[in-house]
Amino acid sequence: MFHKILVALDNSERSQYIFDQALFLAQASEAEMMLLHVLSPLEDPYINPIFLQPETIYPTLHTETINQYMQAWDKLKQDRLDWMRSLTQTAIKAGVKTEFTQTVGDAGRVICELALSWPADLIIVGRRGRTGISEILLGSVSNYVLHHAYCSVVTIQGLTPPTIANTENTQVTST
Repeated sequence: MFHKILVALDNSERSQYIFDQALFLAQASEAEMMLLHVLSPLEDPYINPIFLQPETIYPTLHTETINQYMQAWDKLKQDRLDWMRSLTQTAIKAGVKTEFTQTVGDAGRVICELALSWPADLIIVGRRGRTGISEILLGSVSNYVLHHAYCSVVTIQGLTPPTIANTENTQVTST
């Protein structure tokens, strides 16, 4: 079975589901977990359009904007660290030895490098479901990890199950 599970989380809607699945697997296999969050200043929601156009008409406005961006970036980093601490405490309370790390960089590469250095038996990563042109243009962390990780990889779609729109008219019968 697995002894060390690396769980890559991106703080999306699906992250709690991915965490829950990883926690269940870690409990079942009596494995320890490493939670990983990778910040990238070149990806949403972190990117700021001011950096795409460094020459502005008003240089002092640019400096002020950069200062505001840096303050927002520091707050984002701290918020994400607090989130990771919370998940770690949840896992520890559930009886799973857990640690966490947060870093800045290219998510796919960071995941694979940490899996190698930690060393993980399994990587659990979410999948956004991008295909076609959007995957080509925006890239796919899960696809990168699947093709470059030295250990086993589980990708979790993380979509919520479909709901029935009108349950008032639905009848269940049994014979």
